[in-house]
Amino acid sequence: MNQSTLPGASTTLTMGILSVVGALMCCGPFAAIFSVIGLIQAKKAKKLYESQPSQYTGYENVKTGKVLSYVGLGLSIFMLLLLILYFGVIIALVTTGNIDDF
Repeated sequence: MNQSTLPGASTTLTMGILSVVGALMCCGPFAAIFSVIGLIQAKKAKKLYESQPSQYTGYENVKTGKVLSYVGLGLSIFMLLLLILYFGVIIALVTTGNIDDF
């Protein structure tokens, strides 16, 4: 039987990788967008694979991309909390007049 590559598997993996790299390197909270796209694509690909598992290959990419998307989402949320804390401390120091202490 001729098997084809699972549609959306490479997209899921790519979005998962972009979400982790984006969260760690530059974008922080904006990398959550890639995570959400990766999770949506993983759900679609999983449904398609479960309907006809003998017809498709590449389900491993879907599982890996899903895990990476969750990791990227967690890192994005963590970076967002750090960003809020950072600006919160700056605002607190400016409003209390204690900016000269640092």
